[in-house]
Amino acid sequence: MAKNSASAKHTNNLLGSLPHAQFSLLSPYMVVEQLDQGVILIEAGDETENVYFPHLGMLSLLAVLKDGRAIETATVGREGVVGAMAGLGAHISLVRVVVQLKAEVTRIPASRFRKATGESTTLRNLCVGYNEILLSQARINVACNAVHVIEARFCRWLLQTADTAGSNTINLTQQFLAEMLGVRRTSVTEVARKIQNTGAIHYARGEISILDRQILERLSCECYTTLVEQSKSLSR
Repeated sequence: MAKNSASAKHTNNLLGSLPHAQFSLLSPYMVVEQLDQGVILIEAGDETENVYFPHLGMLSLLAVLKDGRAIETATVGREGVVGAMAGLGAHISLVRVVVQLKAEVTRIPASRFRKATGESTTLRNLCVGYNEILLSQARINVACNAVHVIEARFCRWLLQTADTAGSNTINLTQQFLAEMLGVRRTSVTEVARKIQNTGAIHYARGEISILDRQILERLSCECYTTLVEQSKSLSR
């Protein structure tokens, strides 16, 4: 059994939800890795070689445009998995996967995960169920980016990121934030300053600290609440 596979069961929610028999199908192939911020795990159009179950930190799924620009469609933390649809034969990734916040993950080769999934209805249901959660995130994020002002989107994104990462302190550069929100870097600076003036956050040198979550929730659009409610509903 790979190092720390037992602890992985307790630090990733999906792995922790597996009965012993299904977990045992995966545990011999688990490897725990530390991943630095900014690392590209999977490129859009490439074959999915590994499946990742985060324990700490956060991974971003990005839609990549023909001109090279990318915008975040969903995020995954300890509640989820990246690349699980490879277990059902979806070999090619439609998104770029980037380590948004320094992470610790359990990595399983996609070929081994596919074999285990073929032997387990529980694992197949896990793949389909979490894919629905990611699709729900993507639909809400698309609507949010289309109709809501950047200040509300920025607050929604901070709340979502804090929840996924399990931390009220987020380390990100202005450039990375701009890419995630699909806006200019100067817009991020202006919005961060405006939100900081409300007392909701403190922002300095690439570090955002949430000081007053209630203020941040009031400033956010309804998409944050929708994301939380839909995630709970789909994970039942």
